[in-house]
Amino acid sequence: MNILEIIEKKKNKEALSQKEIEFFVDGYTKNKIPDYQMSALLMTIVINGMNDVETAYLTEAMMNSGKKINLSSIKGIKVDKHSTGGVGDKVSLVLGPIVAACGAVFAKMSGRGLGYTGGTIDKLESIEGFNCFLNEQQFKFLLKKSNIAIIGQTDNLVPADKKIYALRDVSGTVNSLPLITSSIMSKKLSTGSDAILLDVKCGSGAFMKNINEAKQLARWMINIGKKLKKDVRAEITNMEQPLGRMIGNKNEIIEVIESLKGNGDKKFMELIYSSATTLLIQAKIVKNEKEACKLIEEVIKSGKAFNKFLELIENQGGNIELIQKTNWWKPKYKLEINATKSGYLYLKNSVILGLVAVKLGAGRNKKEDIIDNEAGIELKKVTNEKVQKNEILMVLYSSKPIDKNLSNEVKKTFEINQKPKNNKIILAKME
Repeated sequence: MNILEIIEKKKNKEALSQKEIEFFVDGYTKNKIPDYQMSALLMTIVINGMNDVETAYLTEAMMNSGKKINLSSIKGIKVDKHSTGGVGDKVSLVLGPIVAACGAVFAKMSGRGLGYTGGTIDKLESIEGFNCFLNEQQFKFLLKKSNIAIIGQTDNLVPADKKIYALRDVSGTVNSLPLITSSIMSKKLSTGSDAILLDVKCGSGAFMKNINEAKQLARWMINIGKKLKKDVRAEITNMEQPLGRMIGNKNEIIEVIESLKGNGDKKFMELIYSSATTLLIQAKIVKNEKEACKLIEEVIKSGKAFNKFLELIENQGGNIELIQKTNWWKPKYKLEINATKSGYLYLKNSVILGLVAVKLGAGRNKKEDIIDNEAGIELKKVTNEKVQKNEILMVLYSSKPIDKNLSNEVKKTFEINQKPKNNKIILAKME
């Protein structure tokens, strides 16, 4: 078997066998296949596609390229949630403590942010002392102790994906359903969870720009889960506007705390309730949506969900006393954006808001960039809220002086209308 024959076969639109797929994944991971040949193969896959069987083989081969985490020693159904990336996306940090407080085991491996999408690990690391990089034994210990642990991706987990994704990024081969599906699912399936909820973002602030594309990606990932005997479900969610009212790191942790105390933004909590309901049904903690909502409401009102968040932070070395202080977040500079007229606000471009947050210091363009945890954006008003002329719509924050020209960029992200607009956050549910 050799790589040229495999390239030729895919160039002729033929399906690859499991052994052929394992051969090129293993060969490239171990540096036996050069970049130029792998780039050629990836381009043929982008152009000619892969069927669902090939995609399942590719996912499995990538998953088996490194160490897999075995959580079978932990009782119960282990659940995980994956988002395809968004602006202000702190969902896992609210969702995890809620489902853990309800009795489910929330075993999550997260990544850092790059570009306009924020990373769960970066938000957690804004908490003094928090350690995301636990070994497998520590991860399992905390899951048994507290039902929840959130850790960073390790180097020995799915090395094939790490190497192939880096090549896709520079060879124009990112936009391919089989390659996207295998990349996401190989990582998710290698972490040992039994059930996975996929939050597939759709809209201007997402990779999938329309609902049909988002549904197609979700269906591919659900089918891969079924072939590999995992319970995978999906929600298609709106990414025209940011999630919640905070974009950044420290300020998003503050919003997480407020949400767990029952003071979360209405639309944001609608998504939390929906996702938590699905995970609790997958974990067989409840039988239906009515039971789930009652249990979710109980753990929030009783303080159990917030206490579970504190437990998560303390378990992983974070300073829980510091984050509960009112002056924990203290940016030095701010720039207010005001309404130019009265009406109903409509946020229409979360990408620009995400990019502005990066310019303020809240995100990174390169992996080496250092994040300013004080930087970010606070949305004083969100979509369909009534605003008065000159009222503050949002505030930009940073540890460094803020370029006033950023206000011109921010003004492109909203409009003020005479009537509210349709603003569904959950566009579809799939299983």
